Amino acid sequence: MLSLSRRKFIQGAAAYGLAASFFLSNTALAKWPSKLFSVDKKKDFIKEIFGDAAIEESALIQIKAPEIAENGAVVPVSVQSSLPNVESVSILVDQNPRPLAAQFVMRPANRSNIATRLKLAESSQVIAVVKSDGKLYSSTKNIKVTIGGCGG
Repeated sequence: MLSLSRRKFIQGAAAYGLAASFFLSNTALAKWPSKLFSVDKKKDFIKEIFGDAAIEESALIQIKAPEIAENGAVVPVSVQSSLPNVESVSILVDQNPRPLAAQFVMRPANRSNIATRLKLAESSQVIAVVKSDGKLYSSTKNIKVTIGGCGG
């Protein structure tokens, strides 16, 4: 016969409640932006996310990445911007099946220096779109992939 004391029951219930709140809060915070990743073309993505806003080329945005990526599955890319009040940084890969590779929403106090690794399907243009003070700015860099991109 299984005997359960009141103390063991309360300890178990507290542990279960703590674990459940941990998993629920992480799920709520990690909402998947399916609308962003369902667009197939760069032009459609920009229109879907940014509307008809004009995007201006800016020398204040630097993309650091290798000219030639030996392995397209892991390409280190960093985006640095000296624009004031950066709200978001989006990284697009023109030739990927889904153009959005990464999007970062910035807090006002954060510095707008981002480093990540991208997967490139093939040689492509990488575009960084930075939203600053409600305006859109961009910079581009061509990366040549020799082997192992998204497509195989």
